[in-house]
Amino acid sequence: MLQAGIVGLPNVGKSTLFNAVTRTRKAEAANYPFCTIDPNVGVVTVPDERLEVLSKLSGSQKLVPTAIEFVDIAGLVEGASAGAGLGNKFLANIREVDAIVQVVRCFENDDIIHELGSVDPLRDIEIINSELILADMAALEKRKDSREKKAKGGDKEAKREVELIAKLLPHLDEGKPAITLEITEEEKKVLREFFLLTSKRTIFACNVSEDELADAVENPDGHPMVKKVRDYAAETHGAEAIVISARIEEEMIDLDPEEAAEFLADMGVTDSGVSALIKGVYHLLGLRTYLTTGEKETRAWPIPAGAKAPQAAGVIHGDFERGFIAAEIVHYDDLVSLGSHAKAREAGKLRIEGKEYVMKDGDVVEFRFNV
Repeated sequence: MLQAGIVGLPNVGKSTLFNAVTRTRKAEAANYPFCTIDPNVGVVTVPDERLEVLSKLSGSQKLVPTAIEFVDIAGLVEGASAGAGLGNKFLANIREVDAIVQVVRCFENDDIIHELGSVDPLRDIEIINSELILADMAALEKRKDSREKKAKGGDKEAKREVELIAKLLPHLDEGKPAITLEITEEEKKVLREFFLLTSKRTIFACNVSEDELADAVENPDGHPMVKKVRDYAAETHGAEAIVISARIEEEMIDLDPEEAAEFLADMGVTDSGVSALIKGVYHLLGLRTYLTTGEKETRAWPIPAGAKAPQAAGVIHGDFERGFIAAEIVHYDDLVSLGSHAKAREAGKLRIEGKEYVMKDGDVVEFRFNV
């Protein structure tokens, strides 16, 4: 299962957010640095309103959403790349995840200590990014030293690595993450072998206070701190920044869905931002969803973006991929608007697709296979 690591400086709301998205109280959230030492891991179901709609059409007995894992990684501090705090351990934890959720404190509260004595979201982001960049540069310098001799000896793979490192080091030295370097598809394959921290896709979570949430969701650019983060994320990472209130969401952990909806309505919002964050992370991980539905169950299945029909079938069972014959497909929007598979077939919206069909998010599928 793919993982997203929650990172940030100490006391910005990482553990509170982890508890919120995982609907648990596994992570201790306390008012001092290094509250989290070993990373907490939780499985998070991905909100998908389509399941409920399809289940009513099919009379399904149960719903099965797709899921991803979130990892609560301890607070990173300035100097972590040189071993400050628990730097090496933290960086190793970040290296193991597939994407990064960087939590940024966007609220003032004298009762919650900020490690640096003041709240400045861009400074906090720069500290995190600088440590990740410095760690990557050190790793690349070490790799370069071990590959240069082989490259001079005619090793083509080593030569490709050295050439890419020569592009990466000055890019990183300018404070830019590896993921923003323009390189060829062939170079991207080489880059993946480096396992760089700054080559991971990132989404920013702007953690605002309870009383600011409604206004910040309604008009994020009207919140000075949130606007700074959104502009920075877009300009430096080509990334998304989502407004959340981890504290509000954590308060709803023990509420049932109806109570939670009423609680949020009283706050003036329909969502604290966590659902949007989970969906954003799901897409950030390069995942898309196809659906199956019937009397027994309606289920969401995760697939990599660009997956073809046989690969999608293999997510259900390896035999489905090995014995793939065809896929009977209707898109969710068409199925819902027409009301049934029979009507979708009559309208020509239900299609038979073969091995080269590239799956689309929201395809409702029944596979034909023979083993």
